Amino acid sequence: MTFTAYILDVMTDSVYPARITIDNGIFSEIVPIVPDEDFKVDVEGLLLPGFIDSHIHIESSMLTPAQFAKVAVRHGTTSVVCDPHEIANVCGIEGIEFMIENASHVPFNFYFSAPSCVPATAFETSGATIDSDDIEFLLQKEEMVALGEMMNFPGVINGDEEVLRKLKLAKKYDKPIDGHAPLLSGKELDKYLEQYIVTDHECSNFSEAIEKKQKGMKIMVRDGSSAKNMEVLFDFNERLNYWKNQESFGIIPTEVLERRINSPIFDFIVSDDKNPRDLVNGHLNKSIKKAWNLGVDIIKAIEMVTINPAAHYNLDAGAIVTGAKADFVIVDNLLDFNILKTYISGECVFDGENVLFDAPEVETENTIKASLKKPEDFDVLYDGDECEVNVIKCYNGDLLTKKTTAKLLCKNGKVQPDIYEDILKIAVVERYGGNNIANAFIKGFSLKNGAMASSISHDSHNIIVVGYDSKMMADAVNMVIENNGGISVVSEDFRDSLALPIAGLMSNKDAFEVAKKLRILQKMADALGCELDAPFMTMAFMALLVIPSLRISAKGLFDCDSFEFIDVIMD
Repeated sequence: MTFTAYILDVMTDSVYPARITIDNGIFSEIVPIVPDEDFKVDVEGLLLPGFIDSHIHIESSMLTPAQFAKVAVRHGTTSVVCDPHEIANVCGIEGIEFMIENASHVPFNFYFSAPSCVPATAFETSGATIDSDDIEFLLQKEEMVALGEMMNFPGVINGDEEVLRKLKLAKKYDKPIDGHAPLLSGKELDKYLEQYIVTDHECSNFSEAIEKKQKGMKIMVRDGSSAKNMEVLFDFNERLNYWKNQESFGIIPTEVLERRINSPIFDFIVSDDKNPRDLVNGHLNKSIKKAWNLGVDIIKAIEMVTINPAAHYNLDAGAIVTGAKADFVIVDNLLDFNILKTYISGECVFDGENVLFDAPEVETENTIKASLKKPEDFDVLYDGDECEVNVIKCYNGDLLTKKTTAKLLCKNGKVQPDIYEDILKIAVVERYGGNNIANAFIKGFSLKNGAMASSISHDSHNIIVVGYDSKMMADAVNMVIENNGGISVVSEDFRDSLALPIAGLMSNKDAFEVAKKLRILQKMADALGCELDAPFMTMAFMALLVIPSLRISAKGLFDCDSFEFIDVIMD
């Protein structure tokens, strides 16, 4: 196949017309053209390299890999580097192999990283363990391009033998190591970086990202459904002040300074976690436009999702150059940035209206082993009239939490939530047969009634529930159990759920159907008073013990700063 078109050359930051030849799914020839007055191209629009999301957990889309691909190509995404540690925590190696097998049925580039922290810590109950022998097995698979995010930074810093062996195996097999080090700084960061951990996607402020960048890390700017760090990492004033503090400021020409200010400084744009409600409306195409609106040069933003990740992970894509895979996107222009068509290996997979491939059906097996719950399972008991409790404080659009306290009244020996101060109950129900339940309190959800529950709770994916009333909490959890996994919202007036029968994480249905049900549940949560943009994803992260400051697992309330359990009721 040979045709002419205008292309974006990410190697030279330039746009020019070229004659493009594709053979066997590869760009076999790219010949620049000097146009004359009669010159016309065969393809209207502009060819860009296909977009690459270099850090995403497919399971968080609540879709199978094949169903994810069907919606992603609509937005110009042709490749992802995905860490399947969500399903690995539930099903172990078997779950990872399911992801690889399902992905193989569609024309889309799924690259995988071997999950390094399953479980994320020893302070939670998961369905499986991935040890260093498993990591060696996984790293030898051709689909594996990296060691997945090393969330156990205390283990790295303190020289845990099993953690260090996993890192050494990544070096042995010449795979880059992805990091996960929220707020890590100074000497502790230095020790973390001694193990050649080269990326981080957890930077929540500009100074944190700059320190890590200056010490050699490649920074992933996250634009997910729950965590949105792009605004702070691409802040124009922060970039300006950064360049003003360089020794060269005042010496270099103004046009060079302007170019530097409009450069992003950091390396990749990633999703990390993207729910289907957001995914049907856009993926990296939307993030590129968002970066441009924040004052980042649009070509540099495109490079963050094309040539940069391709070079880092050694992928045979990411640029329209001879010898690369013919993965490309046609957009109308760089201002409107509408996706007209998407091609993978030279074949059209999205024609502007329709996706030109189907996803296979998946047989499901129940992984929810919990028994049905009673209201009293969610009571916090105290013999007195009033007590002071530790409280998780969560925030909209931010994965970080804070540890705060509240004084709560007690009635009939039960500690009462405080609807006026937004102090609600939160619990984690162990789903793997042990049936343990941990109860605590949380602030930030603003529910005035009812409860919501989910079998998505990072990273062990026990059942998590937030609510004002113990009976409603039990009802919400029981709906999840009866659905073999999923999300539920209940109140005195209404109740509904989204079934996620594949490992309690994913649906058999397509993105638009899952998104439709999720929108209904979101409206129900809104009707209960919830003010969070992504309440179910925010709730899911309240069980992730490797992000500061206070979380909850099925074993209890956990202080992520001191890395130890603490009492719910204070002495």
